[in-house]
Amino acid sequence: MNPRELARARPGAPFTVTFDGRPLEALPGQTVAAALWAAGVTAWRSTREAGRPRGVFCGIGVCFDCLVTVNGLANQRACLLPVRPGDVIRTQEGTGRGDD
Repeated sequence: MNPRELARARPGAPFTVTFDGRPLEALPGQTVAAALWAAGVTAWRSTREAGRPRGVFCGIGVCFDCLVTVNGLANQRACLLPVRPGDVIRTQEGTGRGDD
């Protein structure tokens, strides 16, 4: 039994966000990282020099490995940012300075 079943919790209705142009379903209360993980996405940033993929590492906003661009704003910590209906999430390249 999962924790949601134990607590008899029922999440709100799912909504749609996009990740690199692909529609994804998210639930109220999820962070951007949780919504991406639930959709099978485990990396959404690349390192500046080597271009290595990154996603969640610490999960508490300390390490900055999970930076992502949301609604045109670069350097958003996916592990802390609540996902909202209609969010446009994009993979962040390097420092994100080239993003709009």
